[in-house]
Amino acid sequence: MTAHTIDDQHYMELALAQARQAAAVGEVPVGAVLVRDGSVVAQAHNRIESMPDATAHAEMLALQEAARSTGSWRLEGMALYVTLEPCPMCAGAMVLARIARLIYATPDPRKGAVDSVYDVLRHPANNHRVQVSSGLLAEPAAQLLREFFLERRR
Repeated sequence: MTAHTIDDQHYMELALAQARQAAAVGEVPVGAVLVRDGSVVAQAHNRIESMPDATAHAEMLALQEAARSTGSWRLEGMALYVTLEPCPMCAGAMVLARIARLIYATPDPRKGAVDSVYDVLRHPANNHRVQVSSGLLAEPAAQLLREFFLERRR
């Protein structure tokens, strides 16, 4: 395992911890962590129900927090770790914020806007491309989602 892989796993574990926090308060368990140069810049989990705000996805909240803390909407050089493949809104925001990398755990076959349904991040019309890695800690992320929705259906 390379240092890069170990770091990626560490940050995805932090994103999973955020997802667990979301589940604990009745939110869809998705967590996100933004990192620059080995330091966590922002962490968030879904807050759609608690805010209430349809745009309060983990990724959007992390991007907003990072912009506030850095004083810039340009988040170049940052890597975003997220437990579920981003939707079109979140993927579009990543392109606009100019993040460098997206690392996501599990695909979203219904709304995924990176690999599953759409390819927002690598669309040729974009003026910025985001490097993508997927599948890191996919099973624990998918299991968390399965358990959440199973419990919700009961």
